[in-house]
Amino acid sequence: MKFHVLTLFPEMIELGINTSITGRAIEKGLISLNAMNIRDFSQDKHKRVDDYPYGGGAGMVLQAEPVYKAYSYLVNKIKTSKANPDSFKKPRVIYVTPQGKVFNQSMAKELSSEEDLIFLCGHYEGIDERVIEMIVTDNISIGDYVLTGGELPAMVMIDAISRLIPGVLNNDVSSEFETFKDNLLEYPQYTRPEVFMGRKVPEVLLSGHHAKIDSYRREQSIMRTYERRPDLLENAVLTEKEREYLTGLIFQKNYDVYS
Repeated sequence: MKFHVLTLFPEMIELGINTSITGRAIEKGLISLNAMNIRDFSQDKHKRVDDYPYGGGAGMVLQAEPVYKAYSYLVNKIKTSKANPDSFKKPRVIYVTPQGKVFNQSMAKELSSEEDLIFLCGHYEGIDERVIEMIVTDNISIGDYVLTGGELPAMVMIDAISRLIPGVLNNDVSSEFETFKDNLLEYPQYTRPEVFMGRKVPEVLLSGHHAKIDSYRREQSIMRTYERRPDLLENAVLTEKEREYLTGLIFQKNYDVYS
């Protein structure tokens, strides 16, 4: 997987991604990162890339030309690197914006199958709409709030997508059993010591009985999702027995409320 980021702050992207798990994945050649500075494509002698918005208003807007030139240069560079440039298909371009669809694990899974991904990071009051219409394929948000730029959300998405690339995690199966599998939150985790300030690790986890442990963890995932993110349960993948367990949780909560 090759990640490309069009940004005004490439050093911010590089510092964030070239650490920890993603940093090791880059060293192993499992993923790559190419952060390009949009300012390098400005025709202004001071490398200015923003201007006042037409119609008035607060703040500045990133100009279309440097963004488009950076994109065109990048796409051509990706194309010429392919073994068969004639069959080249332009990569998806993700514009990081609070107006986009909210990022989730399913989207991370889908995007992890791409060979190249381009992230476009806005700044100031946004980017000239014309270039967004010309190059962007996906508008994606990481939540309903506004940040000063798209760099942090881009890094969040790159991290989430990278974890799904085979070999990136030390334990290749671990990504299959963490938060949001089957649209459920992850079960609680414990480690040594067995007793901490009077709080004991659940006995079932010490039993060595794998079937019972799996059943316990699944029930804990359902309970935690019901308590913390009940909105996820609408699309959760549950067996009939698990739905009966969930119904029991709902009944118990209603009973506690009205008793």
